[in-house]
Order: sequence, then structure tokens, then C-alpha cells
Amino acid sequence: MTNARGRALRRTAVGYGLLAPSMIGIGLFLIIPVLVAIAVSFDSWNIISPPKWLGPQNYISVLTDPDVWHSFLVTAQYTLLVIPTQTILGLGLAVLLSKRLPGTPVFRVIFALPWICAPLTLGIVWKWVFAPTGGLLNAIIGTRVEWLTDFSLALPAVSFVSVWTQTGYVALFYLAGLSGVPKDIQDAARVDGAGEVGVFWRITMPLLRPTTFFVLATSIISSFQVFDTVYAMTGGGPGAPGRTDVIAHRIYSLAFEQLDLGKASALSVILMIGLIVLTVLQQVYFRRRITYDVAN
Repeated sequence: MTNARGRALRRTAVGYGLLAPSMIGIGLFLIIPVLVAIAVSFDSWNIISPPKWLGPQNYISVLTDPDVWHSFLVTAQYTLLVIPTQTILGLGLAVLLSKRLPGTPVFRVIFALPWICAPLTLGIVWKWVFAPTGGLLNAIIGTRVEWLTDFSLALPAVSFVSVWTQTGYVALFYLAGLSGVPKDIQDAARVDGAGEVGVFWRITMPLLRPTTFFVLATSIISSFQVFDTVYAMTGGGPGAPGRTDVIAHRIYSLAFEQLDLGKASALSVILMIGLIVLTVLQQVYFRRRITYDVAN
């Protein structure tokens, strides 16, 4: 009995030892920064002077600032442009890749390349593509268009780049989900007379709901945190009449341009709480609609 307990303790110790590096990283780079941001959100601090306690005043100032609400609106518009488009395109690509057509492994790598590249670098390249003078796109269409400074075009242009970057990421996850769909259930539906469209919508898509939940949750969080690509292409702020002033750039501006770390931290905490609420709502919606095991 003692030997068995000793072996169990050793296994437990080994397990915690293997988890230790990851737990240390999570603590240093996630938990502690969040706690610091929450603490600073109640202070007035410009980095140079000592912090001064303000209580909830930063939250009140942020929530009553029309510029902040404008940034939330822009970010919501960006999300509505990006998420449905990249999800539909990613699902379509995944279905095509699942057919195992010639060259499928090569296309998997090609579709994943934009996602693994640095967003800031991609933003610089696409800024040249959309440049009004000497830009590749205007050279192709033969006319001058202010893609990144026109009020009606700046956000769609940035959204297009995000869709181009993230579609391969979405496709890879849907491809993994499709590989787990039981073929016998699909074959049984075909034997019963269901067409390919019926099999896809009535069999495949319901079984892909766990994948859809993961893709939507992570994509929405990513869209509300977008900064690099927008900053590289338009400056992220009023450069395109405020059209691309996303919420992450508003936080950056408060912290490093206006040196108001208290308000920047308060806005970060509000954004974090909002994303947690959105994720929980998605989980509640999908919870009763997800099938994890279809085996008898």
C-alpha cells in the first residue's frame, strides 16, 4: 500500500514538474500582467510620476468618452466584416481540401503561410499594394484610388487583409473537424436518399459545431484585439478619418501617446470583461447544440 502511494506521489510530482514551465510562463506573462493592469486602472499614472489613487474615475472617464465608443463601433464593424467572411471561406476551403485532390498537401501549406507570418510585416506589404501612388492594385486597375485614406474604403481594405490572413487558419481547424466526422453516418444518410447538400447541412455541419464554436470564439477575440495590421496599413487612428481607429489602437494611444496608463488599463480591463462575456454567451449557445460523441 505504501509503495503504491509512493508511486502515485512520484507520478504526480513528475506531472507537475512537466507542467511547471508552462505554468510559470502563464503566471509571468498572463496572470501577473492582468493583475497589474487591474491595479493600475484605479490610478492616475504617466510612467514618470508616482501613481496616484483615483478609484473608479478612470472607468467613468473611459465609459463616457465618445472617442472610446467610436473605437468600439469601428471594431464591431471590422468584426462583422471579417468573421462571417473568413468562416465561410475557411469552411469552403476545408471541404475542398478534404476531397484529397491532387496537390492538397501543397495547398495546405500555402493557405497556412499568411497566418504564420508576422502581421506587422504583412501590413507593410499590403500598404504598398494599396498605395495610391506606385501601388500594385492601382497599377493593375489603371486608376488612382485612395484605398487607405478614403472613409468608405479604409476599413474594408484592412478587413480584406485580415480575411486573407486568417482564412487558412480557419480552414485548417475545419479540416481537422471534418476528419473526425464518422463516414458511416454520412454513408447511411446517402443510402436513405439524402443528397450531398443534405448530408452536409444535416449531418456534417451539426457534428462540426465544436469546431465552429472554437473558430468563432478565437476569431472574435482576435478581431477585438487587432492592432498590428491596422497600425501598419493606416496608422490605426484618425489617418483614415477615424475609420480604422480600432479599440486596441485606442488603448495604445492612451498608454504611449497620451501617457495615461490608468485610462489605458481601465479600457483594457473593460475589453477583457467584454470578451469574456461574449465567449460565455457563445458557450451557452453552443452547449446544447454540440454533439461530441455519436458512437453507440
